[in-house]
Amino acid sequence: MSELVKVVLGEDRLPRQWYNLAADLPHPLPPPVDAAGQPIGPEALAAVFPMNLIEQEMSAQRWIDIPAEVLGLLKIWRPTPLYRARRLEQRLGTPAKIYYKHEGVSPPGSHKPNTAVAQAYYNREFGIKRLTTETGAGQWGSALAFACQLIGIECKVFMVRISFDQKPFRKIMMRTWGANCVASPSTETEVGKQILAEDPDTPGSLGIAISEALEQAVADEQTRYSLGSVLNHVMLHQTVIGLEAKEQLELVGDSPDVVIGCAGGGSNFAGMAFPFVADKIAGSSQVRIVATEPESCPTLTRAPFAYDSGDVAMMTPLLPMHTLGHRFIPPAIHAGGLRYHGMAPLVSHALREGLIEAAALHQLECYQAAVTFAHTEGFIPAPETSHAIAQTIREANRAKEEGKERVILLTWSGHGLMDFAGYQAFFDGQLADHSLSDEHLERYTACLADLPKPPALG
Repeated sequence: MSELVKVVLGEDRLPRQWYNLAADLPHPLPPPVDAAGQPIGPEALAAVFPMNLIEQEMSAQRWIDIPAEVLGLLKIWRPTPLYRARRLEQRLGTPAKIYYKHEGVSPPGSHKPNTAVAQAYYNREFGIKRLTTETGAGQWGSALAFACQLIGIECKVFMVRISFDQKPFRKIMMRTWGANCVASPSTETEVGKQILAEDPDTPGSLGIAISEALEQAVADEQTRYSLGSVLNHVMLHQTVIGLEAKEQLELVGDSPDVVIGCAGGGSNFAGMAFPFVADKIAGSSQVRIVATEPESCPTLTRAPFAYDSGDVAMMTPLLPMHTLGHRFIPPAIHAGGLRYHGMAPLVSHALREGLIEAAALHQLECYQAAVTFAHTEGFIPAPETSHAIAQTIREANRAKEEGKERVILLTWSGHGLMDFAGYQAFFDGQLADHSLSDEHLERYTACLADLPKPPALG
């Protein structure tokens, strides 16, 4: 069994429950609060999310059953394969074993449908007819468009303008699945009009797009908002990734020494990492778990842990998270899915607890890693995925320098078949590395000064 290159579970082995890390944290996650610092109740979210998802958002139950209809839809592409990257290992000359969990086999090409299908289902069951959302690189928008079409509800997507221009085929994917996709900021909302009046040439941001989607959601009783990352219920739905990977590695007689995932809002990273974090908490594993992010959007590596809003218009409750500030406008790097100002509270809290690590990488290193991966394993990674690959190459080279065997597991969170403009710019020498200066960091985080402060650990 140890010589298998590819491990595929039958659909009968698809996890029947999601894992909720909130049940096992050494210290409880601080609750979301209002502007006065008071914890909010479920009713504060009722205009934005259906109550069945709010219950999951606030749940401390360890295992939550996956509905039969959701399982049936997940079986279209799950369980996803686990590959041994032997050719990459040989190219690097490393004694490390490298495994990658291939989430790019879903119809939209990423991990995002794992939660999109679940969210569309719970909204329809609650009687909702239409979902609004934001998207950065377009992977989340594509996933929700796909899910809404299968479930039978409408979908409206506000896509960050820079990605709307850079990645036109994502818009066509959404349209093919029946969704309406518009560039954000737009003239369709009051917040969009205000942002455009202040800066007509803004590249947009996920925070702005979230505000636009929220504005339209709360204005209609039959519409709700859907988020592709950050929130607890999204992390929950993604844990099928790590649960499958654990079983697949057991089948080949391996267990990881290092688990790696890229992190923008935190969903694909959490999906792989949280089942392994549970083992660390239980004391049955010493695995290192590394979240990788861009140097130009260093949320986990440089931003403070604070209460902040999830959107620029401050329409959401205040969430406890590592944040660059809700006014953050990121550089126009091609990893659009990693440009969010905040990080999932559960991921942020896990870093606070010392259960995970974080690393920030430049995009040129990441694109080179993506090309190396394509040359050896064949698959072309998304710019977001390339951050996990670059960190994997760092870890494999470290194993080579130390002369130690090491098992490395990464989440291959999405393919790059809609991202060729970024690859072309890389090949033509038109990409540059971006680092967020201390001056800009302080300017963006200044908006946090007057907000409530989260409690210390302990």
